[in-house]
Amino acid sequence: MRIVALEEHFRPAELSARVAADVLRARGWPAGDDRPERPDVRRGLEEAGDLRLAAMDEAGISLQVLSMSGPGAELLDGDDGIALARAYNNRLHDLAQRHPERFAGFCHLPMGTPEAAADELERSVGELRLQGALVNGTSNGRFLDHPSFGPVLARAEALDVPIYVHPSLPPRSVLDAYYDDLPGATSFLLAGPGFGWHAETALHVLRLVVAGVFERHPGLKIIVGHMGEGLATMIDRFDEVFGGFAAHNLTAGIGETIRSRVWVTTSGFFSAIPFQAALAAFGVDRLLFSVDYPFSSNRRGTDFLRSLPLADHEKKKIAHENADGLLRLSHPAARS
Repeated sequence: MRIVALEEHFRPAELSARVAADVLRARGWPAGDDRPERPDVRRGLEEAGDLRLAAMDEAGISLQVLSMSGPGAELLDGDDGIALARAYNNRLHDLAQRHPERFAGFCHLPMGTPEAAADELERSVGELRLQGALVNGTSNGRFLDHPSFGPVLARAEALDVPIYVHPSLPPRSVLDAYYDDLPGATSFLLAGPGFGWHAETALHVLRLVVAGVFERHPGLKIIVGHMGEGLATMIDRFDEVFGGFAAHNLTAGIGETIRSRVWVTTSGFFSAIPFQAALAAFGVDRLLFSVDYPFSSNRRGTDFLRSLPLADHEKKKIAHENADGLLRLSHPAARS
C-alpha cells in the first residue's frame, strides 16, 4: 500500500542557526542545549538522506512531505526572514529533484512580512513545485485571520494549495500567564506538545471561521495535525454555543464550515479514541496519514494505520488517496 506522510520535519542545522539564541528565548523557546530534544530527534531533523530514507523504507512509507517545524523565519524580521525562507525552500526543491518519488514539501514562509510571504508562496509553488505552505502558529502574536495576512491567504486560494497550520508556542504574554513557574522543562512541555499548542491550533482554526475568513476566501484549504487538535470532540459544541450569534458572518454553521474547509492528519496520535473522534467528526475523506517524524516513530505510525478497523478502500484513502488529490501527488515524477 502506498503511504504518504504529510507532517514530516526537516530542519537543517545551518539554517536553524540563523535564528539567534536571544531571539528564541525572547519568544519562549529554549535555545541550544536547554531545549528538551532527544539527540536522535535532533539528528533526524537535520538529515534528509540515507538515514531518513532507510527509516521510511523500514516502516513502508512511500513519500514524505517535508516541512520546517518552528522556530524559523516567522521569528525574524524583514530581509533576514525572507532569506531564511528562500534558502529553506530551495533546499526542499533540491531534495525533491533528487528523490522525486520520496520527497515533496510544504514551503516555509517569512510571515513577519506578509506581502513577501505571499510572493514566496507563489515562487515555491510555481517555480519550485512545492505542495503548499506550513505556518508555525501565530506570527508576531497575530493569527491568520488578521487582515495583514490577507495576501497570503488570497495567494494560497489563487494557487489552489493548502496551508498547514502547525502548532507553535503561544505569545509571550500567554506563556507567562498560563505556563510559567513550573519545575524543569514542564513549563515548555505543557505550553507546547504536552497541551498548549494543540489548544492554540484549534483556536486558530476557530478564529478563521468566526472572523469570516472562509467567507472572504471560499477556496481556502486548511490542514491541521494531531487528529484535529481537539476540534473533533468539540465540533458539535461550537454550533450549540454560538448558534445564531455568528450567523451574521457566516453562510454555514461553524461545524459545517470546519468540516468543509479543514483536513486532519494523524500526526503523532496513534491510539483508537482520538482516531474514532476524528473519523466521526470529519469523515474518512478528510483524514490524512502523518507520523510527525522524527518526533514520532515511522513504524509506530504505519503499524497504527495498518491496524485500523476499516475496509481496505478506506485505509487507502487515509494512506495516500486523499493526500494525492489534495496535494496533486498522483504522479510524483511529474514534479521533477
